[in-house]
Amino acid sequence: MSTVIQLALAVGEPVDRPAEGPAPVSLADAVVIAAAAEEAAVAAIRLLDGVAAGHVLDPTVVGAYLAGRHDRVGYVAEVPTTRNAPYNAARRVLSLDRATGGRAGVALRAGDGDEVSQATAPHPGAADPVRRWAEYAQVLTRLWESFPRAALIGDQEAGVVVDDALIRAIDHEGAFYRVAGPLDGPSSAQGRPVVVADLADFGGPLGVTAVARSADVVVVDRERAAGADAALTEALRRAGRSRKEVALLGRVEVAPDDVASSPAAAALGDGLRAWAGEHRLDGFELAPTGGADAVIAALRALPPRLTDAAGPPSPAARPLTLRAALGLPELSAVAA
Repeated sequence: MSTVIQLALAVGEPVDRPAEGPAPVSLADAVVIAAAAEEAAVAAIRLLDGVAAGHVLDPTVVGAYLAGRHDRVGYVAEVPTTRNAPYNAARRVLSLDRATGGRAGVALRAGDGDEVSQATAPHPGAADPVRRWAEYAQVLTRLWESFPRAALIGDQEAGVVVDDALIRAIDHEGAFYRVAGPLDGPSSAQGRPVVVADLADFGGPLGVTAVARSADVVVVDRERAAGADAALTEALRRAGRSRKEVALLGRVEVAPDDVASSPAAAALGDGLRAWAGEHRLDGFELAPTGGADAVIAALRALPPRLTDAAGPPSPAARPLTLRAALGLPELSAVAA
């Protein structure tokens, strides 16, 4: 698996007070940043749902807007379990995925529930966010598999739009959600959207176990990197999956001073490559702090130093789906 680069970006309105972490950039600046991400061969832009430094726009709306202008980079929309019913989230993300030709995903964030699901929850008192995340992710993936592309026939002469025998209700009933399904539209070119899990949402080793069944990408920060590969490999084995099916990315905050000069960027790049090798990371999630200029500076300075390639691939050589860009096995079709 080649080195994967994902960019964390907040799009919205910054506040005047200083704050740690990424600061929101305007939608106009986000368009420029997406162009720079394409040039740097970034696999995906993770659109944040909230930051301490300001207010953000809906990540799925921003992803759709940016994808209409820059279609050689993937878009991962953050969706917290809080306030978002899984059926609605599944439809929104899958619509983005189909519109981008299979270059979308969701960064599912652990949290609370939503009033729609709570009204029909099998166990209204269930509150564990780790278990909620695992069940929510399972509902998403099953919904995305409920309407395979092969079911969409569109035969005008025979008067057959879909083969409804291939479309299956998921009839899910767990501790947190009761969802019948199926979805009302077919799966995308990559089979189903990519699911990103952030281990910062989970306290302790249970997080790896919770995400092993559904996650395609796992993001880990410096504090949790040690032992993450071994724990993830074992959790995937128990879930009947292979480590090759999941990309493990190390999250890195990048301050403007880190890339202010070529020597500084080179030193940071060397350090990150050593960190990735030590902990068997497949790539990085860059989280530049500061405004749009800082983000663009990081994109121009770091990706060439973090990959083995002599330069970014030509547009014709770019992977066609987000799964391919992340080095994940393709799901060309979803079985019924």
